[in-house]
Amino acid sequence: MEEIMIEDSFVDFYCEEEEDPASTTCADCESDNHETRTDGKETYLEGILENLGLEQYHREKLSFSKILGIDEKTITDDPGEYKSNVPMYFLKKLMMINVTARNIKGASSAANLSPSESNVNDAADTPEDNFDDLFDSPITADMFNPLDIITALFLCSDGFVQQELALKMSMCQFSIPLLLPNCDTKQCTLMLWAMRDIVKKYRLPDLSESKGFNEERIVLSELPMISFVRLGKCSLSKSEILNKLLSNSEQYHDTFVHRNMEYGDSPRKISDGLTEITWYLPYGNKNMDIFSEPVAIANLHGDIASYETQFSFLCQTSAAVFVFFDQLEPECKLIPNQNQKTNIFLVGNQKNESLTPDVLKKIANKLNLTKNNIIIKTKQTNDGHFVKCLRKAVSSVLTNPGLKMSIEQMAIIANELGISVDEDSPECQAGKKHAESITAGIEDTFKFKEKQFPLQGQIWKELTFLEKEEFRLRKLGSENIENYKSDIKIKKEEQRKKQNSYGMSEVMRHFISGISSKERGYFLKWMRMNLDNLSQIKLCGLRELYKEKCKDSENKQEIKEIDQQLSKSTLGTEHFFREMGQMYEASLYLPGTDPSRQQLQHLPKLCAQLLLDGFFLELVDGDASNIPLRWVSDVLSQLNDLVSPNNKILVVTVLGVQSTGKSTLLNTMFGVQFAVSSGRCTRGAFMLLIKVSEDFKNDLNCDFVVIIDTEGLKSPELAQLDNSHEHDNELATLVVGLSDVTIINIAMENLTEMKDILQIVVHAFLRMKEVGKKHKCQFVHQNVSDVSAHEKNLRGRKLLLEQLNEMTQAAAKMEKKMENKNFTDVMEYNPDTGNCYIPGLWNGNPPMAPVNVGYSETVYELKKNIIQVLGQCQSTSNNISEFREWINSLWTAIKHENFIFSFRNSLVADAYMRLCTEYNKWEWEFKKEMYTWVTDAETQISNFGTVAAKTELSDLREYMTLLKIEAASELTKWESMILENLKKYFEQPEGHVYLVEGYREEFTNSIKSLRRQTESSVFNQLTAAIDIKQGLKELNKIRATYTEKIEKSVHVLIDECRKKKVNMTDGELDESFNKMWAETLHTLSFFAQQTLNVFTSVSLQLRKNISPKGSHACKLLSEKSLQDCGLEPFTYTPKGQSEKIQHRLSGWLPWKDAVKAKQEIADSITSACNDCVGNKVIRKTNYHDTYIQEILHIIDERLNKTDADTDIVFQVYLKQHICGSAAREFQKMHDDFIEENDPYRCLQKNKDKFCADFKDVFNERDQCQKKAEEFTDQCLKPAVEDFVYRSLGLDIVDKMLTREEFSTRMSFQYSILFNLISKRDFKSFQSYIFSYEDFVKQWISDRIKESFSSESALCEFEDRHLQSCIDRINAAIGKAKAEKTDSLKTFVENICKELGDKLVISQEALDSFMVLNKADQDQFAHWLNKCVMEMKEDLRNKFKDIPFERKLTHLRVKPQNELFNRVIGCGKQCPFCRVPCDAGGEAHTQHFASLHRPNGLGRYRWTYSKKLCTNICSSLVISDIRFCCGETNDQSHPYKEYRKIFPDWDIRPDGSLEASDYWKYILKKYNKKFAKAYKAKPADIPTCWKKMTNERAKESLKKAFNIK
Repeated sequence: MEEIMIEDSFVDFYCEEEEDPASTTCADCESDNHETRTDGKETYLEGILENLGLEQYHREKLSFSKILGIDEKTITDDPGEYKSNVPMYFLKKLMMINVTARNIKGASSAANLSPSESNVNDAADTPEDNFDDLFDSPITADMFNPLDIITALFLCSDGFVQQELALKMSMCQFSIPLLLPNCDTKQCTLMLWAMRDIVKKYRLPDLSESKGFNEERIVLSELPMISFVRLGKCSLSKSEILNKLLSNSEQYHDTFVHRNMEYGDSPRKISDGLTEITWYLPYGNKNMDIFSEPVAIANLHGDIASYETQFSFLCQTSAAVFVFFDQLEPECKLIPNQNQKTNIFLVGNQKNESLTPDVLKKIANKLNLTKNNIIIKTKQTNDGHFVKCLRKAVSSVLTNPGLKMSIEQMAIIANELGISVDEDSPECQAGKKHAESITAGIEDTFKFKEKQFPLQGQIWKELTFLEKEEFRLRKLGSENIENYKSDIKIKKEEQRKKQNSYGMSEVMRHFISGISSKERGYFLKWMRMNLDNLSQIKLCGLRELYKEKCKDSENKQEIKEIDQQLSKSTLGTEHFFREMGQMYEASLYLPGTDPSRQQLQHLPKLCAQLLLDGFFLELVDGDASNIPLRWVSDVLSQLNDLVSPNNKILVVTVLGVQSTGKSTLLNTMFGVQFAVSSGRCTRGAFMLLIKVSEDFKNDLNCDFVVIIDTEGLKSPELAQLDNSHEHDNELATLVVGLSDVTIINIAMENLTEMKDILQIVVHAFLRMKEVGKKHKCQFVHQNVSDVSAHEKNLRGRKLLLEQLNEMTQAAAKMEKKMENKNFTDVMEYNPDTGNCYIPGLWNGNPPMAPVNVGYSETVYELKKNIIQVLGQCQSTSNNISEFREWINSLWTAIKHENFIFSFRNSLVADAYMRLCTEYNKWEWEFKKEMYTWVTDAETQISNFGTVAAKTELSDLREYMTLLKIEAASELTKWESMILENLKKYFEQPEGHVYLVEGYREEFTNSIKSLRRQTESSVFNQLTAAIDIKQGLKELNKIRATYTEKIEKSVHVLIDECRKKKVNMTDGELDESFNKMWAETLHTLSFFAQQTLNVFTSVSLQLRKNISPKGSHACKLLSEKSLQDCGLEPFTYTPKGQSEKIQHRLSGWLPWKDAVKAKQEIADSITSACNDCVGNKVIRKTNYHDTYIQEILHIIDERLNKTDADTDIVFQVYLKQHICGSAAREFQKMHDDFIEENDPYRCLQKNKDKFCADFKDVFNERDQCQKKAEEFTDQCLKPAVEDFVYRSLGLDIVDKMLTREEFSTRMSFQYSILFNLISKRDFKSFQSYIFSYEDFVKQWISDRIKESFSSESALCEFEDRHLQSCIDRINAAIGKAKAEKTDSLKTFVENICKELGDKLVISQEALDSFMVLNKADQDQFAHWLNKCVMEMKEDLRNKFKDIPFERKLTHLRVKPQNELFNRVIGCGKQCPFCRVPCDAGGEAHTQHFASLHRPNGLGRYRWTYSKKLCTNICSSLVISDIRFCCGETNDQSHPYKEYRKIFPDWDIRPDGSLEASDYWKYILKKYNKKFAKAYKAKPADIPTCWKKMTNERAKESLKKAFNIK
């Protein structure tokens, strides 16, 4: 502005401006008349707050946890129609640092628009349009001024929310309340605490060369403050002028709310008297800076005549006060006189004719002002010119400000003026005092940490090394593994003892006291701010230097040194919590009664409560690259207890390169407070908890969202400096494993580094997919400037996906999981929806740049998308307890070098166990159903061709075809049903089924295999039954013919005797009958029954089985007759010189003893086949070729499963031995069957019965009772007894399956091992290890006997089946009676026909019963009913008298065999320690065992010392030790690569390092006995093994099998 100087004149202070006829009275001029109480209860302020929907927060202040909570409004853009929604809508946008937050939308309706505005939307004008309404003003009286909303929110918020509001407003470059008014009390409050958290960076001119900057907490900065106030009415918008004053010409920003903003002209209702503050901070560029020095700008809303206290405060704290006015009286007393220090500037607007140079001169003289202190805006001057004048005046003040004062110092003046200070609250002051007692004495942060935090220094790093070495065994060398691990354990204990020796420092005592107090929130805030202040100066300089050096890859050593300095100089509350965690973990090594331990037991709960209060928990210590697992676990356990049952969580994590704004992104997205100040880069990983509102829980299916912020991953160049490759991989794997959604943060300027970091991330995702987790991922591209970035980056996204696919293939190769070809194979990722492009954070150049609205809006869209994705998640860690388990299992696996093959997780194990349990239920239901079906089919076959037959068919072969079709249909139905069950099982939302998705195919194959096996068994049984029935057909015909001839002869004899008409004695009748019997038999032609040479049939079947093996096998078979085989127990003798030598050297390497291995296999197979033969023989049926085929199938199946090298010689000799023995048994069975069914023998067996019937008929005795008894005893009773025994086996199995130990193979193993250790019997252990199958069979038999030791246990089943038969028989009798048949024969046949599908009625007995049967039908039926009831009691008594063991031999389904087959599984054993496989399903492709054992228990011993070996294969597989065996052709092979030799075995390292404690304890306890039994020397027991107890062994057993 070019001034025209006129001596002694004030004319030059007028700035010209054209008169604005449309100007209205500004809001600043509104009267201060408030409404009064209307009902005597509600104050004016309360009424306003009620309208704003904030009344509930007037007394119960709005808390930080409330504003962070996720609810439906979190993802809703529309604030709704109600005014009461506006404050929360503003708050929501402000928390997202959205600069449009003050643009109040919604809550306005058409009624609030002027007619001119509403007419814009009219479709067309009409002639009747009223043009007058175009000149109407908008109706804004009902709307709230933005300043009222801000004031209301500050009044209704607690101190922590006020701080967050002030911080976010500062980032948006909004002015912040300095003095907050309360219109009810007429008091105001200095908002010192609210501004405490604001840290500003700026550059002074003298730092422009060095590119350095000042960084200060703004309340501590001593800056000149320029205040702007209004006296009386003022037509100028003071606030708008200030915005122009602070804005560059190219970028205007509304720092202060003014009348020309939307709803800025609404009458202020509660914000008059509000004094706001903002800061102008220079960038260090004279071409860009408005002011070269930093300055605070204060703005008082309202007339100073009404707010004298605020004005006095500003006068005493400001370097200058600019008073805006329209009219000024010379005698005005409000403006300070010359005695006050402040520099007064009068700023007038020439609107009033009374404002003349003379008036101004009088005022100037009175106030001792020069013309430089007066600025007048004339009618002719525009705003730009006017603002330039103001800037010049402000600059003149800043040249020599006179008064500089920090806001903290202003508190003294505020107190003098009666202005309250928010920081003076008792809680805040108590927290401050507590914090300062700790931080006041800190001078050197590094020395402080070294002295006060000894537990987290070198000791913790040494513990970290030992923990990882315990798993990785990198420095093992030639040392014994278990001794080495024992030494490590002892060293760990020593380090813990060293930690415990320090005791609790005074600083930590104060800290724990602080977080235990009710003002802990203030205490921790003060701690953080004080610690930040201490390290700010040094850290920000180091951080800038670090960034600078990183640009030049040649400065590697310097970069490393700076990085170390950064780590040493950093001091935050996390270090205090870290020390607390170490104190707690160390205390667990003290006795339970130790006072030092007891006084720390409350710490996890304390920390859990802090998590609920919104404070973070350090998951990963970034300095030591470790997790204090016990500490974190116990904190989460306590958290789970505090919130249960509302403990469901979902997890969001961010990963990315260093310094790419990850923490800022999370803070913006979720309103959280991860550290983002200069030099405070995140180290490790931290978690925060955000509560989900009740109304939104169903949408998200969780109670809390866990946010995890992580340390930035380093580029390969930087990672080489401190070997942090490993740390980055560990961190990425952990947080990806814990997450439901992972945000991959990419800065567009770091695309080269991004490729390297993505390699780490892809590895992490691949690892998770392999352990059962397929994640969701969102790529965030930061600092994208183009608005059309998403469309333009289509090619970029395609390229990114190609790179991700390449990385996936590379990672898959490294992790040996080559089936993963594409990135989408390992996780759910859509290139179109999975990428978010975010513009830069700042809109312009800091420090005066506000946050870019594009940044806020895009982050908000990302937040909505992530919440939507979370709602679709099947959470891996469904609740806090499971989240804790994932941390434990992931970190344990991470500590191994090979993550995928080291991962064990109880949730996965639990999900697998549940799947096995369900599958076992389906399998048994299927088997039981088919057992029942086959039993019914065999019953019908047995009754075929008799009066009890249920079919009309006469051809047995045709009937067999029909039955096979029916069987196939039944099998298909059940197979489909189980497959459908499996499908539904994997579709259910509960049970973590997705964790075992990888096993679905195995179980599908198991179902199909089960169907094939069952089909083969069913068809074989049907064929055998039909063939045997066919074989009996001719015999039955002959027997029936003979019986008929005998009956005729008897009738002839009766006629002859009656003709004599004399009474014959019984002796005479017997003599006559015997004579007739001998004569009749003499007339019958009896042929000797042709017996089958079973040996010939078995030899034929054996040759068929062997012939595919080749001519050599057939030649071996011909060397020995089958009759000569199986006479003695099978003994395998070494073949060849090599085998003989190996047998002699077997003392030190059992796997080289092929002879012993083959002998054990032979014994096992022989035992199984003998059981099968025994089951056939006991049924007293005829021989059938399917029997030997079944035995040969068992042999082949067992040989295929064995790991030993079974040559053709061994196979042939073993089959010959078993078949020879079986043929001998089957021959005897066949001979007995033929003898039993010989017609002559059958006739002789019934001779006495025929004689008795003859005498009865001759003497015309009543036969009804006798015949009823005979029918019951000969026909019904055997059939009922047979039915009960056919059914009882299934009942026993059902009952046994209700016991937990038979639910799955793993449960069975646990039960056996627990039982063994409880018995404390060495012989039992020996038997278990070396006669596993025999031991298991015996154990199962013992369990069955134990369960049915009492009579009542089995009687219940027997009575049920017996009663069902009785009911069926009585029903059949009743039905036969009702049919009114004309003969007893038809009556009996009808009864038999009714029972034919359930009972096998002996045709022989029935035929015999019908001979000479002259009983009366009705009387017979009467007595039959009575006999049936007597039969029931007889059978019941008989069942009671038979010992349980004998009953077991009669059962068709052998419970012990069924249970054995169920729990023995595939029969595979670990190739190293011989522990049995625990995998479920028959068709699994991977074998695994939950609990491996020391090799010494498997006879392993050291070559030279002959001492038993203590190594365990679950440790060997991660060592550099080598092994050799037959499979390696006796060449040494690394244990680490055992899968190349045994690809179907999955031997996981002992994740807990305690799982094998069970077997360690057993070897320790029975060391000498095992050595004696194995003819070896006792093992050298590692030191830590010696401390193991029975209780600890049992606990390790529970842990290994995941028993809760």
